[in-house]
Amino acid sequence: QVQVVESGGGLVQAGGSLRLSCAASGSIFSISTMGWYRQGPGKRRELVATITSGNSTNYEDSVKGRFTISRDNAKNTVSLQMNSLKPEDTHVYYCAVVAVVNNLPNFYWGQGTQVTVSS
Repeated sequence: QVQVVESGGGLVQAGGSLRLSCAASGSIFSISTMGWYRQGPGKRRELVATITSGNSTNYEDSVKGRFTISRDNAKNTVSLQMNSLKPEDTHVYYCAVVAVVNNLPNFYWGQGTQVTVSS
């Protein structure tokens, strides 16, 4: 099976920075898209940023210019550098991986990591 593990969440003051990291491991033949989502209490999980195996990126409008997604294909890792953080960025952040396992693409979630931005 596939394991997706995030790290790097925490508490930061508004205007500060955090870096989230995610590593995928297991019986992976290849990984296509990797990304980050976030979810607040009582809200739907929303897309933050994605990156393809060819390094094409996509960002949710509210994080453009502040967040940067990157990946290391050799290590099956993806990172999210978050700068100029705002209180409204407070969410649980989830790593998402689309991996080919047994010749089929499957979607995998990490367990989530809390990001709290204080005003």
